[in-house]
Amino acid sequence: MSAVDLSNCKSVIFGCEGTKLSAAEKKFFKAEQPFGFILFARNVETPKQLKKLVKSLRSAVGRPDAPVLIDQEGGRVQRLRSPHWFEAKPFGYFGDLYETEPERAIEALRLTTRLINSDLREAGITVNCSPCLDLRLPETVDAIGNRAFAGDPEIVARFGAVVVEEMLTAGIIPVIKHIPGHGRATVDSHLALPHVPTPHNVLQETDFAPFKALSMLPWGMTSHIVFDDIDPDQPATQSRTIVEDVIRGEIGFSGLLLTDDLNMEALSGGLAERATAALAAGVDIVLHCSGVLAEMQEVAAVCPLLGEEAQARIDRGNRVFDHPPGKWDRDADQVRLTELLSGDAA
Repeated sequence: MSAVDLSNCKSVIFGCEGTKLSAAEKKFFKAEQPFGFILFARNVETPKQLKKLVKSLRSAVGRPDAPVLIDQEGGRVQRLRSPHWFEAKPFGYFGDLYETEPERAIEALRLTTRLINSDLREAGITVNCSPCLDLRLPETVDAIGNRAFAGDPEIVARFGAVVVEEMLTAGIIPVIKHIPGHGRATVDSHLALPHVPTPHNVLQETDFAPFKALSMLPWGMTSHIVFDDIDPDQPATQSRTIVEDVIRGEIGFSGLLLTDDLNMEALSGGLAERATAALAAGVDIVLHCSGVLAEMQEVAAVCPLLGEEAQARIDRGNRVFDHPPGKWDRDADQVRLTELLSGDAA
């Protein structure tokens, strides 16, 4: 894919309110030119409706390749569900299976990812906010819970590599999350601001390790967490110390960096303040998910156009599409996965 002119795009990704765009939303998106869009369960009814919505989002900004994101991990976090779409096991299922049958766990995860990719490609969705590379520890808050593979950083990195390999082969951009790690948070960042007191050197050897192992990936998403031993004053999303020294420095992530949702209560202040602080810290793109037009207007007003560095990162990520996606037999994959999950695999 050749470089796309993004010079008129703002450094924000928005949601939308319902299953089709209103006239007001179309007018707003055309005027404000967000970089992309993210979909949720409220936006989804049928495959035909979803494809039409994806197409209309891109038409609203006049860019047929505008990224459309979704969270399709499996388990509790999958916006596309039966009867129209494949229902995936949570990542923690594969981590548990790995303890006794590692080969079966890896193959099952690979096939699961292929089936998810098939649904996304059919809908025209090009970015999946997955995989979750957080550690699953005894203290891990339920909001993460079995969304995380395991507590061993090496196992998390290995499983993450399987997921991203399949996604990239299918022409889907993965988003590794929640950098630099959400596993030690004991409160839900949707509801309050977590503080992690773990020493910096321990975090380097544990929580940061899966992200470092996959730091070459094109997109990543920050966590709304305060790491007391690194920056006791600001959550990672709004901390220049975390973004520059840890995410870009120690972890070595050089891809496009998104915030988690600005509406989460871990962040304080108005939405404009939240967005401004994240962008000032060095995040490339802010993510606003509610689809509420008045909120989007507030955020858009403070979001600058994409800078040259962010555009270069986007261009590197778009190289996912430089080759035709692999071809698989969906029905055969489904049959084999059923065998693996039932324990009948040879």
